[in-house]
Amino acid sequence: MKTPVAFIIFKRPDTTKKVFEAIRQAKPPKLFVIADGPRLDKPGEAEKCAATRAIIDRVDWDCEVFKNYADVNMGCKERVSSGLEWVFNNIEEAIILEDDCLPELTFFRFCEELLEKYRNDQRVMSITGTNLLGEWKSEIQSYHFSYYFSCWGWATWKRAWDCYDVDMKLWSMPEIKNRVRDIIADEKQYLNRKQHLDNTYNGKTNSWAYQFLFMCLAYSGFSVTPSVNLISNIGFTAEGTHTNSSHDERANMPTFPINFPLQPPLGIAVDREYDYLRYKKIWAETWQQKIRRTVKSLIRHK
Repeated sequence: MKTPVAFIIFKRPDTTKKVFEAIRQAKPPKLFVIADGPRLDKPGEAEKCAATRAIIDRVDWDCEVFKNYADVNMGCKERVSSGLEWVFNNIEEAIILEDDCLPELTFFRFCEELLEKYRNDQRVMSITGTNLLGEWKSEIQSYHFSYYFSCWGWATWKRAWDCYDVDMKLWSMPEIKNRVRDIIADEKQYLNRKQHLDNTYNGKTNSWAYQFLFMCLAYSGFSVTPSVNLISNIGFTAEGTHTNSSHDERANMPTFPINFPLQPPLGIAVDREYDYLRYKKIWAETWQQKIRRTVKSLIRHK
């Protein structure tokens, strides 16, 4: 493996250990570690942060380790965005994993080959390892293109990150909103995404990833998505920041190895059918689903 890995950690030594072991098997030549600091009002969090950081000291392969550890808590938005800024101030491309995103081992080769293949293609802005449908057209291709970025195990280049703006200043422009609507080309999907982008822009959502999604949409950027799911999010627990319900259907999704050599799709164009079905499965709620979710919530809080 030649590509550096950026590893984002915080306070979960249990999940961090599992993801670290996957990285350890891949043996990247450089490991950039981004860690947030403990919150002072959370008893025991300093000890959890220390235990999580201690896992990084287990690197036992030929690897340069670079650490960017915060002394105080910065929060998800500022810690991850500033950490990735640090990463791309030092290298041109990276594979990025958070402490709850457990990769299937072929994920690393998948990212590495496609980072090289699309290195100079301005249309492609990220490579993700997550396929939220589980499998999509794997009998005819190894991957496809989507307008929807996923941060659960991904890779990108400095050239793409240089377009990133954590404050999403362009979102204030009606022209940009109209452009994003035109790119998504489906009013229900647009309104669904607009709500989250509005909340992020207005500071109601403490996230760094919606800003990257917005960047991709604003620049008509494609995200490479594998034909089979390569990442299992093992962080749907009470300890999670945004993934704290073990009942979520995205929790602990199974992974499958991808076959090599990779078979590219026919042409470079977004697979709108995949994007629509992804929206229907993950974001769109029927009235039956809303009732079911409400009932489950009431039962859990009895």
